[in-house]
Amino acid sequence: MSIQATPEVFQFDVRGVSKRLRHAAIFGALESLDRGDVMRFINDHDPLPLLSQIAQRYDGQVQHEYVQRGPDAFVIDFSIHPKQAAAADTAAQAAPQTGGCGGGGGGCGCQGS
Repeated sequence: MSIQATPEVFQFDVRGVSKRLRHAAIFGALESLDRGDVMRFINDHDPLPLLSQIAQRYDGQVQHEYVQRGPDAFVIDFSIHPKQAAAADTAAQAAPQTGGCGGGGGGCGCQGS
């Protein structure tokens, strides 16, 4: 029998965040999540344009599930699901380990000295 860890759920109520800053704050919050964490997003309207931006920006690696759809609040759980992490790890291990940015591990592809 395997025991699965319960994901940590971080509540983020954006109703008190200035509308000018909301999307930047949401992107920052999403980028601070670890695999398995959940951001429970609470808003005063259905954020359809935001969901489209998230899908494009994160290429499907951020998934969402509605917990509540109105009338008083829209509650959505966001979670991180990296694509082909094993393939990325294999590629990183095969990359040359000389020069470039990022502590000498290659990675950025620049011709740094």
